[in-house]
Amino acid sequence: MKTWLNLITAEMEQAFTTAGYDAGYAKVTLSNRPDLCEYQCNGAMAAAKAYRKAPIMIAGDVVAHLQENSCFENAEAVAPGFINLKIRPAFLAVFLNEMEKSDNLGVEKESNPKTIVIDYGGPNVAKPLHVGHLRSAIIGESVKRIVRYKGNEVLGDIHLGDWGYQMGLIITELQRRRPDLPYFDENYTGEYPQEPPFTIGELEEIYPMASAYAKEHEDYREKALHATYLLQNGHPGFRAIWQHIMKVSVTDLKKNYEKLHVNFELWKGEADVQKYIPDMVRSLKEEGYARYDEGALVVDVAEEEDNKAVPPCMILKSDGAALYDTTDLATLLEREKLYRPDQVIYVVDKRQELHFVQVFRCARKTGIVRPEVELKFLGFGTMNGKDGKPFKTREGGVMRLENLIREIDEEMWKKIMGNRTVTAEEARKTAEIVGLAAIKYGDLSNQASKDYIFDVDRFTSFEGNTGPYILYTIVRIKSILNKYLESGGSLETVALHSAQSACEKALMLETARFSEMIETVYEEIAPHKICAYIYDVANAFNKFYHETKILSEEDTEKKAGYIALLKLTKEVLEVCIELLGFDAPERM
Repeated sequence: MKTWLNLITAEMEQAFTTAGYDAGYAKVTLSNRPDLCEYQCNGAMAAAKAYRKAPIMIAGDVVAHLQENSCFENAEAVAPGFINLKIRPAFLAVFLNEMEKSDNLGVEKESNPKTIVIDYGGPNVAKPLHVGHLRSAIIGESVKRIVRYKGNEVLGDIHLGDWGYQMGLIITELQRRRPDLPYFDENYTGEYPQEPPFTIGELEEIYPMASAYAKEHEDYREKALHATYLLQNGHPGFRAIWQHIMKVSVTDLKKNYEKLHVNFELWKGEADVQKYIPDMVRSLKEEGYARYDEGALVVDVAEEEDNKAVPPCMILKSDGAALYDTTDLATLLEREKLYRPDQVIYVVDKRQELHFVQVFRCARKTGIVRPEVELKFLGFGTMNGKDGKPFKTREGGVMRLENLIREIDEEMWKKIMGNRTVTAEEARKTAEIVGLAAIKYGDLSNQASKDYIFDVDRFTSFEGNTGPYILYTIVRIKSILNKYLESGGSLETVALHSAQSACEKALMLETARFSEMIETVYEEIAPHKICAYIYDVANAFNKFYHETKILSEEDTEKKAGYIALLKLTKEVLEVCIELLGFDAPERM
């Protein structure tokens, strides 16, 4: 099904062609002067030079062929050469009825679906999730849902930090506290315990303590580095501890990500790709891509057109240790072997852009990925407090993610209880749903690459451009539809009619933009444009609601048309919030 804008543009193309002008000038856009018209075409301005003719004359020629057009109620040439357009209500109603009946609300699936891996999350095991992990999780999950909605095969990979120095620190500290454990007995030959020797709470306390202690005590640090070396080289006791760390950490991570409605198809980490590194390094040397620079093994990735210096991609440090560059290259190698993706999208802090420039160039230059694979870096900005600095607790520490969620839920619960129409138990459940919307919408309504202020008071408001406002709109529509059903009406037989008022037409026009909005969001990977769209839809609906007697309308056919419009509006809003990663409650 054509998008609404493509349909209108096709009508304009026909008019340009019939008037003797190239159809390429017939581009239609949403009007930037809604007080004058609904859509506009500025092609006559561009065509003037090619045809050596005044723009207003070209516009007049085109408009002459639109007077009896079934799409446009009014087409007007305005100096110096604009074409102002208003849509015929009957044409709009036909489009919306077709949209409602079509699959995917008129959004066409990819004719050649891609296999896409999205790398997002990136937490280190043995550490609690904190607010710094929020943006990657929220943006990555939304991007995954958007590209999947278009019919692609999508794999979300959490890409755990599970193989580095922090493991050696935990092992060393555990050995200091519990030297009697069998993992540290070099002569032990039995089965290691099935139950881990620590809880998630103890594990999360061990790491920061060990990290701080190592910075002050060089001998402890050396021991931790040696423990890391032994782990990575197969020490059986340390591998068993590592398995415990992974089990306890992943269980806790899944619980916390579940609260965010974030899920991953792949729970892979740096440890999974260690087996690829030796052969990869050997190949880079043998094929002449890698060279030694002051003892370190590097691959040059600078290009002549670079405006800024791009350092070599470091494969091994001078002591032979692997780095993030190494692991990320090996991860791409594994993805090629296991999934052969057409595209890999990295949802990562924008401050890591240089690292990914180096890795992407190295992967292409050395043939680690096929030439046709698209590697995309989607860098996001920081989430800041009202002081403009990275978001902290009131005490100044890094806030745990579960505490932030709890704070938001508590704020929403207080507001919902103020309504006094729901039980405390229902209010708690609703607060979790609305609280998640407040967090996710608050984040996603900002362009991913920009820093933003996390304002709890504003994000939890039921007014303005917020998640709770969007949900309140959906709940209001649900309530009206339920009342219509209770009165004996049916949602299966209703159909939209020609708009009877300006506010009804405005809502219909907003709803009609759904598929073209999805196409733009998909092409640009821009979840914030979904937020902007549904805010416009919500505003248009609420204006229509306040100016129209819907359920009390005595004309049965007219009422059914209103209900059909509300049904479609609800479906559009629900698809959009699903793509953003949250749901709407039944009541608020």
